[in-house]
Amino acid sequence: MNRKRVVITGMGAITVLGSSVTEFWENLLAGKSGIRRISQFDASGLPCQIAGEIPDFDPAQYMERKEARRISRCAQISLAAAIQAVADAGLPATMPEPERVGVVIGTAIGGLERFDEGIHVLRTQGFERVNPFVIPSGIPNLSSFMVSRQFQCLGPSSTITTACATGTQAVGEAAEYIRRGAADVMIAGGAEALIRDFAIGGFCAMKALPVNFNHEPEKASRPFDSKREGFVFSEGAGIMILESLEHALARGARIYAEFAGHASSSDGYHVAAPDPEAAGPIRTMRWALADAGLSPHDIDYINAHGTSTPLNDVTETKAIKAVFGEDAYRLAISSSKSMIGHAMGASGTLEAIVCTLTLCHQAIHPTINYEYPDPECDLDYVPNEKRRQNVRATLSNSFGLGGQNACIVLKRYQPA
Repeated sequence: MNRKRVVITGMGAITVLGSSVTEFWENLLAGKSGIRRISQFDASGLPCQIAGEIPDFDPAQYMERKEARRISRCAQISLAAAIQAVADAGLPATMPEPERVGVVIGTAIGGLERFDEGIHVLRTQGFERVNPFVIPSGIPNLSSFMVSRQFQCLGPSSTITTACATGTQAVGEAAEYIRRGAADVMIAGGAEALIRDFAIGGFCAMKALPVNFNHEPEKASRPFDSKREGFVFSEGAGIMILESLEHALARGARIYAEFAGHASSSDGYHVAAPDPEAAGPIRTMRWALADAGLSPHDIDYINAHGTSTPLNDVTETKAIKAVFGEDAYRLAISSSKSMIGHAMGASGTLEAIVCTLTLCHQAIHPTINYEYPDPECDLDYVPNEKRRQNVRATLSNSFGLGGQNACIVLKRYQPA
């Protein structure tokens, strides 16, 4: 099948390391942690009192305050990142061919705080006091709607909800619309914003979060380190503009990188624990490479799922070895989550943005807090210091709750 080539022409990011792609990237290269003590609620009664909070987001910079009050924080940051990405791509505020532009934005659990607020009002003050915007303000597809309306994108529209694999799968599914000719431009990504007591409390009950770093939050996320305790829950939004190559060239767009391939799969094993044999991640990486038409030797950098949980990091290392063989020890591997925590539905897109910037700048950000090597995690995780390196192609991994796996492959853009 003759598929259209897909390229990346714009990016936007609202993160714990800054509310722009430039600030995000510079802080990653500097090895700066965005993890801090929780300020959005009183977490003093919880075992884990830290998270990745966005420090500087003001929705009034992107929308009217009245509008902001009517939508979830997840939708706010999605729209903000999309506005950045569209501007970065040099696209107009209203799309000239709206039926050829689509949106795929995902979230794992963002927006639930609006339902929680509505339930509290209903049970304490009665039905008459419930805000009529409770239901539409919390639905998962609100972000896709807000972006579609903002830019009059009347083409394909979808919302991906596959837990930690959401952001990666959203970008992959968006590319498929272009590959098969259903759209020329796709606005794609993921978002999460749920630093709330019930979310942190729920993950504490699962024993998934670190509990011994409340006074040193910047050291809590330590992927592949033997003293890792769990992932750090975070928030953020990442949006990418994908275009068919012919459309991008016709309008003289700047091309950051080329989308090469993707894949998704299910473990079919356990709702929360990874398959110890790593069968799902192995098949997903292999399928993504096959879809890209690349061999393991063509990949120079992997942005790992790298959650800092005892089970994930060992399982992912095992999967990389199975797919890459001896090449596994040649690869540079790093975890963005060491600095930004785990932003669930946003993580995959933020990490795809990292891969894009790695290809553009030929620089790899470090995995910070790598101090005590784990003998079961014995690959090159680019510990603690950034690295300059020739990178031809990248692989980004996302493996999540519900046994959801997604991988994407990006490569340096080369004219035909």
